[in-house]
Amino acid sequence: MGENYYLPRSGPMPRPKSVDEAREVLKNEAFPAPNVQEITFKALEFTAVCPKTGQPDFGRVEITYIPNEKCIESKSLKFYLWSYRDHGAYCESLAANIADDIVYAINPKRVSVTVYQTARGGIELQANAIRES
Repeated sequence: MGENYYLPRSGPMPRPKSVDEAREVLKNEAFPAPNVQEITFKALEFTAVCPKTGQPDFGRVEITYIPNEKCIESKSLKFYLWSYRDHGAYCESLAANIADDIVYAINPKRVSVTVYQTARGGIELQANAIRES
């Protein structure tokens, strides 16, 4: 993509136009890693869309990574996760795509992404993707 997408420094956050745009924001907003061993984000209100039915899927996402040279900025992560609100994807694909996008954005030493999908039809789902460099 190569375009320079950034979030405004103040005011309301714009709605993401696409997951691709949000991935670029995630990369562009990354900052130099301080001396920290591990970072965990827990997004408790994650939504995506079932690619078969178009119905919303609710859940949460947990991202744990060991930084290399850069860290994810939390506002850009909120923007990135918001981009999935209208995006059709299976839970398993979401975990893999988010892990791949974290690698794209900051090239961590290790990242683990777990997507917990709230029960629908009596079935809960949990998918985990791990990437190591």
